[in-house]
Amino acid sequence: MSDFDSNPFADPEFSNPFQDPSVTTVRQAAPPRLEEYNPFTDAKPTPPGLAAKTAASSNNTQPAIMSPTEEPPAYSQLQGQEQPRAAAELLRRQEELERKAAELDRREREMQTLSASGGRKNNWPPLPEKLPVGPCFYHDITVDIPVEFQKTVKIMYYLWMLHCGTLLANMIGCLAWFCVDAAHGVDFGLSILWFMLFTPCSFVCWYRPLYGAFRSDSSFRFFIFFFVYICQFGIYVMQCIGISGWGASGWISALTGLNRSIPVGIIMILIAALFTSLAVMSLIMFKKVHGMYRTTGASFEKAQQEFATGVMSNKTVQTAAANAASKAATGSFKEQI
Repeated sequence: MSDFDSNPFADPEFSNPFQDPSVTTVRQAAPPRLEEYNPFTDAKPTPPGLAAKTAASSNNTQPAIMSPTEEPPAYSQLQGQEQPRAAAELLRRQEELERKAAELDRREREMQTLSASGGRKNNWPPLPEKLPVGPCFYHDITVDIPVEFQKTVKIMYYLWMLHCGTLLANMIGCLAWFCVDAAHGVDFGLSILWFMLFTPCSFVCWYRPLYGAFRSDSSFRFFIFFFVYICQFGIYVMQCIGISGWGASGWISALTGLNRSIPVGIIMILIAALFTSLAVMSLIMFKKVHGMYRTTGASFEKAQQEFATGVMSNKTVQTAAANAASKAATGSFKEQI
């Protein structure tokens, strides 16, 4: 039946349309068919020319394995350095807090002991009990002053002691100068006056306000200390210069005494060096105390408030104000009558 339907006169090659040269060319250049597609391979097929190169390079490629001798990255080194620092800082703060807590406990026990024994008794200056005059102040840096300020207050106390010793040495130097030159008796007399005047006044006028300022965090006492200590620094400078007739063995007086007597001149030069060191150390401590004052939160407004509160709470001021008010009221009442 199929032989009957076929065309015996047709060209056998023409009956197959897929044998056309144009169709066979397209079929050879066509991409792989659907049955040849592998979803687990790359989306883009590899060109035939690069297949051999890719296979060769894949055979030479080795897995990336980190050697144990390689150094860690930079960020891990920084983290490793910061962790010990942070731990050390925490330990330091913890030790500081524990030290402050122990100091507060000790001060509380001492205050309880003092209150049980009848309150604090004056212990400065340390005088013998046989004398009719007793101590005037209570002075204990470890009890009254906070821990962070104790070192500064102790340095200022030692500086005051050096101040007193220098005034005593100045009196001795002026005495020696007076012994070799009778014309300088005024200097010896003034040196005695300076020793008797500046020794107690320096303690009361600038050291005691500093002690009270750190003890009670008083802005008013800080301002008193700054004002008086600036004047004290000016006195040190004048004593360091040593103008003749002012009662100070400064550099000018020392050079003058050196022309009359070499031993006396050497003594006066040493005293001038002491006055110079006092001036320098005073300036350094002034800056240090001023820096600590700025960290305590004190201010001029607080000083004014403390001054006003202290004046109004003073019994003498209250009595004087009440008497003045009563006299004014009585006078106005008499004028009306």
